[in-house]
Amino acid sequence: MKKRKFSFRKTALFFIVLILLIALCFLGVYIFETSSVGGSDKAVSVEVEKGDNYYTLSSKLKKNNLIRSEFFYKIFLKVNKPKKLVLGEYELNKKMDVRTIVKTLSDEKNLKDTSIKLTFKEGTNVLKFANVIEEKTDIKASEFLDKINDEEFIDSLIEKYWFITDDVKKKEIYYKLEGYLYPDTYVFEKYEVNTENIIKTILNNTDKKLTEIKSDIEGSSFSVHQLLTLASLIELEASSAEDRAKVSGVFYNRLNNGWALGSDVTTYYSAKKAMTEKLTKADLDACNGYNTRCATMKGLPVGPIDNPSLTSIKAAVSPEKTDCYYFVADSSKKVYFTKNANEHANIIAKLKKEGKWIG
Repeated sequence: MKKRKFSFRKTALFFIVLILLIALCFLGVYIFETSSVGGSDKAVSVEVEKGDNYYTLSSKLKKNNLIRSEFFYKIFLKVNKPKKLVLGEYELNKKMDVRTIVKTLSDEKNLKDTSIKLTFKEGTNVLKFANVIEEKTDIKASEFLDKINDEEFIDSLIEKYWFITDDVKKKEIYYKLEGYLYPDTYVFEKYEVNTENIIKTILNNTDKKLTEIKSDIEGSSFSVHQLLTLASLIELEASSAEDRAKVSGVFYNRLNNGWALGSDVTTYYSAKKAMTEKLTKADLDACNGYNTRCATMKGLPVGPIDNPSLTSIKAAVSPEKTDCYYFVADSSKKVYFTKNANEHANIIAKLKKEGKWIG
């Protein structure tokens, strides 16, 4: 019997075919294991935090069932060497394969919008500011209100901002930063949201607005605190820039002649009531730092009653000269200006007759 001769060529061919088969099998498994997990496009939030890298993210992705295999995910990283990982929050889904996930995590354009928008309307008081903050963030309204009355914090703000003075620390003032928080829309990133940063961001905007008219403010006979107080009344008494300037003129006439301002909006604030509520005789007669309807109160309230717009602040700084001492608004917010009590009474009677009286 003849012995078969050993064939090196056949053996080599066998191993080549075997290696190719193994490689093909591995490639098939690799393609499958790096493919999408499922067909759902429901967003899954994944946050890439400081200290994370593509490799450490494997457990987070697996836990959220976004990849099939941590092992093959890491092999993909070794082979493809992706771009730099971008920190932030992303919305991924099970339809994404490993390539798509890695590509998503390397482009800041794909970051989830985690910004928080806070909008404060002109003429709103700090209680409403606090409610907006509580509604949009994890900060309690009480926490915000405590902060704006914190003596140590207020002292640090007096040092930092030219327009905040010891006037805000008067004992009768309800909320020390009332009138100083400029009403606007503010956008914060999630990590920026804390009470102190919100307040300072708003005050930075107030600084910007007031600096526009700083020379006019410095030329006024009133302090910044008094001007903001006056502006807060003007804000609620009239809505157009024209009317606000004239309302300011009426208030200046009354102040210069030692009259009481007699503004109902101060009484609402004094009584801590919304302007949709009814004022009682006790509310009207109450004498404190705010109620200008009090018989013995002749000057400005102790502080602002809301946070006014720049239009109202400008009106407070530069009033329109007028010989009027009275004004009243009807139900459509039209303002009527009169020179004396008789004219004022006649306008009120006319508005009542026409069903336009809102007193």
